[in-house]
Amino acid sequence: MLSIKRKITWLTLFSVAMGFMETAIVIYLRKLYYPSGFEFPLIPVSPDIALVEFLREAATVIMLVGIGILAGRTASQKFAFFIYCFAVWDLVYYVFLKVFLNWPASIFTWDILFLIPVPWVGPVLAPCIIALTMILLASLIIYAAEKGISTKIKAVEWMLLVTGSLVVIASFITPYFDFLKQENLSAWTLNSKEALFEEIRTFVPATYNWFLFLVGEVILLGSILLYALPLLKHKSYDTAIKAG
Repeated sequence: MLSIKRKITWLTLFSVAMGFMETAIVIYLRKLYYPSGFEFPLIPVSPDIALVEFLREAATVIMLVGIGILAGRTASQKFAFFIYCFAVWDLVYYVFLKVFLNWPASIFTWDILFLIPVPWVGPVLAPCIIALTMILLASLIIYAAEKGISTKIKAVEWMLLVTGSLVVIASFITPYFDFLKQENLSAWTLNSKEALFEEIRTFVPATYNWFLFLVGEVILLGSILLYALPLLKHKSYDTAIKAG
């Protein structure tokens, strides 16, 4: 049985390696489709390449979920290891892009974050904040497990986590739906794959709803604070016992 330190070390190495692989793929794609440098609007790709890209994104999530399930003992630990690996993968992806492509130009540079089921976009700073939030929650769960404290996430905490996540996701997909509304298009009536990727040709995100993002982030932090309160009380009790 691996100690928690060795387990975290290997999970970190796994996530960094995945982040590098993600960076390598993006470098190849940008060399092919954006030889002058990545920028919006996105260049439409053929349906077969688009399908592969969709499946690649899904496969990445499956791999991260899988490593969390294999590494954790309890449901909350599995969740903690999953979000930890996801966060590290996401952060080092941007680090490697900066190292090899000197991109992004700033933390406020727009990026395409996800394509399922519609394009998610936002300034690079936004997903990085979410990644750090995920690491914070994962660290608390791992700490609780090591101290023998219940790591179960209560229903109200789950409710806040899900709500906050949905609000943040809404901030990522809002620019795309604003574009569809402006162009009098509908994401659900673009039936053919060709049409789906043809309309992206003119999609340039205009403004990011930082207020919506911050609302979601506050809800997430509220859930994490509720989860952390029993841990803080336990730590205070341990400190008092040692002092006595």
